[in-house]
Amino acid sequence: MDLTVPRILILQFLTGMALATAVWLIFDGVAGYSAMLGSLICLIPNAFLALRLSVPRKSPGAAALMSAAWIGELGKLALTILFFSLVFTLVRPLSAAALFAGFIVAQFVALFGFLMRSNQEMDTRNSNGS
Repeated sequence: MDLTVPRILILQFLTGMALATAVWLIFDGVAGYSAMLGSLICLIPNAFLALRLSVPRKSPGAAALMSAAWIGELGKLALTILFFSLVFTLVRPLSAAALFAGFIVAQFVALFGFLMRSNQEMDTRNSNGS
């Protein structure tokens, strides 16, 4: 079983909490919890998509996988919009800059995690003499 996705989700969580703690210490509590909420707004929909793609399906074919991917991606987008809407309407006071910083940092963690995975696969293929 490939553990890339769970590791990336854990790394997103840890990076988000580290960023929130640093922002809390450097600026204030409002910026700290805003950064934490931003990272969670990225993490929770990503976890939904990962779960959607990893759950066994009735038919193991490519069409079922594509259907799961489409539904998962639409769900991820809907959850992201929902969470941003909830945070902007319910959380007062809020630091929008810290919120978006947390979201963007968590997005970059996912991007770099998959890029590093891709580089590791290339290194593995090249190290065996092929």
